[in-house]
Amino acid sequence: MADVGGTNARFALELAPGRIDAIQTLRGADYKEFSDAVQAYLNGFGHAPVKHAAIAIANPVQGDQIQMTNHDWAFSIEATRKLLGLDTLLVVNDFTALSMALPHLEPNHCKQIGGGTAQAESVIGLVGAGTGLGVGGLLPSEGKWIALASEGGHVAFSPFIEREAKILSYCWREYEHVSAERLISGPGVEMIHRALNDIDGRAAEELPAAQITERALEGKDAVCVETLDIFCGMLGTLAANVAVTLGAVGGIYIGGGVVPRLGEYFARSPFRARFENKGRFRAYVEKIPTFVITAPYPAFVGVAAILSERLGGGNAVPFLERIRKVQSQFSPAEERVASLILAHPRVVMNEPISEIARRANVSQPTVIRFCRTMGCQGLADFKLKLASGVTGNVPVAHSQVQGDDAPLDVAAKVADNTIAAMMQLRDNLNADTLTQVVDLLHEAGRVEFYGFGNCGLVAQDAQQKLFRLGIPCSVATDPQLQEVSASMLKRGDVAVIISNSSRLRHLAPTVEAVLASGATIVALAPTNSQLAKRAHHTLAVEHDEDSLVHIPTMSRILFLLLIDILVVNLSLHRSSPIGELRRQAKRGILNHLPLDAGAPTQDEPDDAADEAGPNGDGRAGK
Repeated sequence: MADVGGTNARFALELAPGRIDAIQTLRGADYKEFSDAVQAYLNGFGHAPVKHAAIAIANPVQGDQIQMTNHDWAFSIEATRKLLGLDTLLVVNDFTALSMALPHLEPNHCKQIGGGTAQAESVIGLVGAGTGLGVGGLLPSEGKWIALASEGGHVAFSPFIEREAKILSYCWREYEHVSAERLISGPGVEMIHRALNDIDGRAAEELPAAQITERALEGKDAVCVETLDIFCGMLGTLAANVAVTLGAVGGIYIGGGVVPRLGEYFARSPFRARFENKGRFRAYVEKIPTFVITAPYPAFVGVAAILSERLGGGNAVPFLERIRKVQSQFSPAEERVASLILAHPRVVMNEPISEIARRANVSQPTVIRFCRTMGCQGLADFKLKLASGVTGNVPVAHSQVQGDDAPLDVAAKVADNTIAAMMQLRDNLNADTLTQVVDLLHEAGRVEFYGFGNCGLVAQDAQQKLFRLGIPCSVATDPQLQEVSASMLKRGDVAVIISNSSRLRHLAPTVEAVLASGATIVALAPTNSQLAKRAHHTLAVEHDEDSLVHIPTMSRILFLLLIDILVVNLSLHRSSPIGELRRQAKRGILNHLPLDAGAPTQDEPDDAADEAGPNGDGRAGK
């Protein structure tokens, strides 16, 4: 097991259930790669070869690639597993590991603050103040626990008393958004101290958090004492908010590096009184106990529990182990799905059903049937259970971009939001509408694309792609040209109108001109927009985007994705033998073909393939 931070990496061996031994701390800077540090640790012990490992790391864990934000280690989980000769390598966020430690801590490894009694088999909350502020929880599920990963430390700070409101006003001079982490953390202790000096008109005194805490515990510095009192009061408010938000009647646990160092002071601090001061919900929170974690290495306890679940220990068989045990009972097709999941669980977690089916060489209904055989409602439910078994947590994150985000944080949030929006579009596509639109474009005498601004760029992209497929088409991004073009359409033509707005605006005259011409309108627009209500067919793009704050890039990407979906369908349609026969029928020449006419022979080149390109994909068409 390992607990990897930005400076040090702590290692340990679990020689028997609950028996953690051979703890050693290595400096990360002394090793070029994470695997080098693991090898150095293992080489110092003469035990039997290690085959299973679980790592808690101070870093988000999403997918196979790990890039530490506060250290230069970067590695692939799967490649590292193979390099170290491990059968199992689990990597989880360090706060997930701390959460999973809670049900397994010894009584003497926790100190209760105040009253209350924990309810068995109930939600547990966790707050940890250190370099940052961590918030998490544990959900009971069928005899085991699921860690709830969260970014609750970045909620907006809310003052409880006037003094805290003044501290917030001081912080607003520097930060537009003041998160709870800005004040309820080690650096937050320093921020509170600076704010108090400024509010009371004293000369600024820059002190590190450790020195402020030391002076406060000695009782010799009134400002430091008030700083620590305010910090503990703020933590009490946040802990109570977590308790009522999660319904954490199983208790609230306090971890991190700050509070455990406060000793007996914390028990008499304002923390518990503030925790219980919840107005109409006072009686509710008074019954919830609060505990300070005093265990020396709680992360090891957590990763040991996660690894035990993965290997089949504990009260419940983990999801992958369940698949492995019943694999021989599946049909041959379902067995191929099981083999794919066991070999590449993280890949399956992030792939659409079409790709899972392709990789397993089965049909999509077989994938769904497999999921239901495993007791899941469908693929989404299956992926949720699989993610819990592989990563140890159910991810819950808010990806709103903030003004004080670092460039890398902005990059991650933009990428995550884009991926989520694309997956939502994929899942919400109407199969019947998509088929009808593809057929319309395939059989159209002419296709016109209309759009403004970013939508105009999408229209130009669409026109270029359809033109390369040999489909007569043009594009207009000017209102007057659109209206003139629309008036010249006729029955059998198609107008594809693209708009990310809920209003018609400048498109209204064009829409009316298309309708008057007898042509068909295909809208790429929000479902409830005015354009969608006037169109014959709508491929919906549902995405709220504040164009007054951000350039509407997300909707543009979704429109481009829709265009690519249509183009690939059209390319396949036009290059297939059936598509060719349908095109010939459209031209009225099918009646002149012999009865055995079908796909073109080697001596009869396929016109559709020529028009679509040498590979039938439109990349080198006429």
